[in-house]
Amino acid sequence: VRSFKPGERVYVNPGIGCGECRHCKQGEPTRCDAYTFMGYFGFGAGSQTIFGKYPYAGYSAYTTAPAANLVRLPDTLGAAQAARFGYLGTAYSAIRKSGLRPGQDILILGATGTLGVGATLLALAFGASRVVVVARDAAALDRLVQLDPRRIVPIQLGDRAIAEQVRAHLPDGVDVMLDTLGAKAPAALSVDAMQAVARGGRIVQIGGVAGPIPIDPHPFMCAQLQYIGSLWFTPAEGDEMASMIAAGTVDLSILESRPYPLERLNEALEDIQTQANGFTNFHIVHQ
Repeated sequence: VRSFKPGERVYVNPGIGCGECRHCKQGEPTRCDAYTFMGYFGFGAGSQTIFGKYPYAGYSAYTTAPAANLVRLPDTLGAAQAARFGYLGTAYSAIRKSGLRPGQDILILGATGTLGVGATLLALAFGASRVVVVARDAAALDRLVQLDPRRIVPIQLGDRAIAEQVRAHLPDGVDVMLDTLGAKAPAALSVDAMQAVARGGRIVQIGGVAGPIPIDPHPFMCAQLQYIGSLWFTPAEGDEMASMIAAGTVDLSILESRPYPLERLNEALEDIQTQANGFTNFHIVHQ
């Protein structure tokens, strides 16, 4: 290892490919059939070999990882905030895939969740003119609006259709939609929000909402819409995100640190189920 020195602060991207297939060679490990989250789970038969080389996961006091998977952290970023890189990176890669350009509008479905809050911060940093944040919790939506009251448009889930509410604010619709809803959310919410996407718009799925998403090919084709799946992020994208944070383009001070020692791990997992929101940053501290 020549590019890192002992004592340097890094984030270890746990996503790793086989290193030999054409996707890995092209710098796109997330497309590898054997793509694996070290010490966690994998997507193909080749994952078992990767587990053998890198068996340690996120709760470890020490771990091994390829140097290529390390992201050097800026001095301005604390370890607690860096623990959020997985979710932030997932949103970052999705926004890149969406092709969002400065001046365009984006809708974030599930905006007050762990993925959604990070996506909102990044959408602002990418130069979106308006960031439409959709969620149920009115108080959490208000917190998002405070990030940039002129650019953030809150939409609360309720009796009115999502698309109807969005187009009341933006008659032409949005250029990009990010679906951050988790597996417990009904797919109908995603289908509803898709109706707010303008012609030629892009829909990116990163939450894994449960159930099928019905798509009628003919109107989808005529409107030139794109439906894109996005998984995790590459180490290179992690470097880009770290540079944005170092430059002050992305401010993570909104995140509330909730540290737990390793011996209280089970308590932390229980609290995540009952007390977590997109602004809460749960993390384990080795003492």
